[in-house]
Amino acid sequence: MKWFDNTSLTLVIIGAVNWLLIGIFRFDLVAFLFGNMSWLSRIIYTIVGLCGLYLISLFGRIGSMSE
Repeated sequence: MKWFDNTSLTLVIIGAVNWLLIGIFRFDLVAFLFGNMSWLSRIIYTIVGLCGLYLISLFGRIGSMSE
């Protein structure tokens, strides 16, 4: 399961960098690489969002490890 945590974290970091680029430069890297709201870019956005939701469970696991 650790590989899934690491993969999810990597994808969420990439998504955060994409949001940083959108916020500062109005440049959407995913749309630039895969097309503006193409089926492929929508899949990427969905996967990154699902990984973000999955990583919410990380808070509970960190708390249980420290106890």
